[in-house]
Amino acid sequence: MFDLLEKIVLSGLGAMSLSQKKAEELLAELKDKYKLSEEEGRSFLEKAQTMAKEGKERLSEAADAEVKKVLDKIGLVSREEFDRLQKRLEELEERMKNS
Repeated sequence: MFDLLEKIVLSGLGAMSLSQKKAEELLAELKDKYKLSEEEGRSFLEKAQTMAKEGKERLSEAADAEVKKVLDKIGLVSREEFDRLQKRLEELEERMKNS
């Protein structure tokens, strides 16, 4: 039963991140309701926090990739590319001025 509950809750957490306070509250509630040992509760909490962190990282990576796709699609350059082109232009202007 605990395994099923753990899977349901962990699945529900998905990309949601837990603050330490909320995680501790959840742990206390699970211990009271389902008579979990301290070790089982800590293990569950660690798994939940790991999943939340991984979900947050995956979400951030996916968002970055989507933004890059949109910028490429509409023809905008990255800040890095813009700075590189601006520096090149300044060098060319300086060469022309000195010629």
